[in-house]
Amino acid sequence: MDFQLDDDQRALRDGMRDLLERRFPRARLRTVVDGHGETAPLDRALWRELGTAGFFALRLPEAAGGVGLGLPEAVLAMEEAGRALLPGPLVATQLAAGLGTVHAAEGAAANAVAQAAEGAAEGAAVVSALDLGPGADRLVEHFASADAVLVLSGEDAEVLPAAALADPARPIRSVDPATPLHRVHQTSETVAGTRAVGAAARLRREAALLTAAQQLGSASRTVRMAVDHATARTQFGRPIGAFQAVQHLCARMLVRAESARSVVYAAAVTEEASDIAAAKLLADEAAVHNARDCLQVHGGMGFTWEADVHLHLKRAWVRAGQWQTAAAAEEELAAGLLLTGETGL
Repeated sequence: MDFQLDDDQRALRDGMRDLLERRFPRARLRTVVDGHGETAPLDRALWRELGTAGFFALRLPEAAGGVGLGLPEAVLAMEEAGRALLPGPLVATQLAAGLGTVHAAEGAAANAVAQAAEGAAEGAAVVSALDLGPGADRLVEHFASADAVLVLSGEDAEVLPAAALADPARPIRSVDPATPLHRVHQTSETVAGTRAVGAAARLRREAALLTAAQQLGSASRTVRMAVDHATARTQFGRPIGAFQAVQHLCARMLVRAESARSVVYAAAVTEEASDIAAAKLLADEAAVHNARDCLQVHGGMGFTWEADVHLHLKRAWVRAGQWQTAAAAEEELAAGLLLTGETGL
């Protein structure tokens, strides 16, 4: 298998980066963080522009109004979103857009799924997610801004209006000022709505991989931030990047990011559960540890609110707890190894 990017994939990545640099620059990020913080609504204009650019419909067939690309391209787009620390339930909205191609119940239920998927694909609807699987924390991000919630329960998935879950939803303090969280006490017994049968396992895997891609983008960004600071900051008459201790920190950051990149890109091609678990595990580690090392390279100023390093660390902590934790990924990998040993492959 060839995991290298082709010209079209590079163009997609560069186009996404250019869009976010224009529409969500650092100044806009700081406005979100320094302004209303956790109570700030999502930028609907930006959300619609992402929809117009095809961000949420990347994997929809062209016949259904989508771009007709695959999971590797979705990973590249999410990587750029993670690099820019773009807030919002990006993964859930993109997954909900794909439910229009999943078989659902006939009649009104099928129509409701199609309508929610169409709105998500166009960026007209904000869709968050609630996982009711074993061990899930039942946290919903950006619940106050969501039009609908993608609920994964058992083997099935369904899209519900956010208002249907509003009564048992309680806000909790989020470590990331740009990612408000609500805990929803909905149970699988009380959930009823538009159900897509047998889709939950696939959606969980894809959500874990797309979240890993966001973590990869953040890890790559903190490498660049550390190198830029080490080049510009001087001590004792020379850049701090000239000192071996700082060089080693930056080198380890690069190794983590590129190792995670290889596994994330490979998992996007194979779509195997064990590969996705490895991708999530390595990407989480790269995002968290790179942010910590970037903070160390920045020294005392790295601890200040005005520096952006802490934003990457806080977002990495939140993403590490979403969809597949380190413990869950390790369990998946261990199960795969045991199965391989039993089959002798």
